[in-house]
Amino acid sequence: MQDFVPSTASVALQECIPCTSAEPVQDTTPSTTRATFVQDPCPSIHTMSDLIAQLNTCMGDTGLGTDPHTVRLVRQLMHSYTGTNSDWSQYAIYKPGTRYTRNLVDDGNGKYNLLMLVWGADQESPIHDHANSHCMMRLLEGRLDEALYKWPSQNEAPRLVCTRPLREESVAYMHDRIGLHRISNPEAHRAVSLHLYSPPYDMCKTFDARTGHVE
Repeated sequence: MQDFVPSTASVALQECIPCTSAEPVQDTTPSTTRATFVQDPCPSIHTMSDLIAQLNTCMGDTGLGTDPHTVRLVRQLMHSYTGTNSDWSQYAIYKPGTRYTRNLVDDGNGKYNLLMLVWGADQESPIHDHANSHCMMRLLEGRLDEALYKWPSQNEAPRLVCTRPLREESVAYMHDRIGLHRISNPEAHRAVSLHLYSPPYDMCKTFDARTGHVE
């Protein structure tokens, strides 16, 4: 297992939309930026190795891509993972004194990677983009909050669009077409989240909340 300790220039996720509804999901982001997905129940996936195998089968050689059907299926797979702490705890490594620690779970044959992020108590990411990567996240433990921002114009601070809480078993999707965001752990104990990035990336842009300047 490879352990990543990030600077303030990495992380990911997006809005909290339930994934077990058989009806179209109510989407609060403008329709010009994102498709609305119908979420169907999937059989439970009990182990991380089974989740990885099904993700590889679903995405094949192309990664997550932009096909709404593939995005929906990957979202369903992430939601269907029911592994307990004993299944994923080997990846949940936290380095004290950091905002969060990123731990590699699987490299996805270069088409995606699967990371586990462990968030320190009362910590948050900077406002950031995702280097044009598609991002999917499953909250495994604790609570996280997301603040969604519009891309800033020159010499303009990022404008807050909305905030929303993420609870355990929530699944979220984010892409630069949606905007920027900041993730925070408001609790006095850790939070753990599972992230899929396709294509993989090492660095992203972070933005000053007051000026909008890239840091």
